Amino acid sequence: MTVFFGLLTLALYMFQPYLDLKVIKKALGIALFLEIFYLLGHYIADWPFPTPTVIFQIIIVSALGVALGVIFSRIWPLPRNKGFERIMRTLLIVIPSLGIGVGLQLVLQGNFATQAIYLIFALSAWLGSGHFIKENPKEG
Repeated sequence: MTVFFGLLTLALYMFQPYLDLKVIKKALGIALFLEIFYLLGHYIADWPFPTPTVIFQIIIVSALGVALGVIFSRIWPLPRNKGFERIMRTLLIVIPSLGIGVGLQLVLQGNFATQAIYLIFALSAWLGSGHFIKENPKEG
C-alpha cells in the first residue's frame, strides 16, 4: 500500500502545475525535521527505530499534506492582514486534514501505529497552505 501512495504522490507532483520546486523543498524539509524528531525520540525516549518503510511513509504523508495545503492555498490565498479570515481559513484546512490523516494512518500503519501520521499530515497541510498570498487591492 505504501508503494501505491508513493506512486500517487509522484504522479500528483508531476502533473499538478502549482507543485513546483519550492513546494518539493518544503515537503522534504518537513519530512527531514520529522525524521530527526523520531530518531531523537528513539534515542531519548526509547521509541521504535524508524524503519525504511516508516521513513518512506513519513515522506509520502508530508508530501501529500503539503500538496493539499498548496492546492487549498491556490483556491483561497492567505490574506495579508491578520484577522477572522485567517482563523476560519486555518480551521477549514486543519480539521478536514486531520480526518484525512486518520484515514491515511489506518491505511498505511493499521491499528498499531508507531508514528502520528494524522498529525504529520495536518501539520504539513497547514504549513503548505501559506504558499499563495492575496495581493493588496490597487488604489487607482
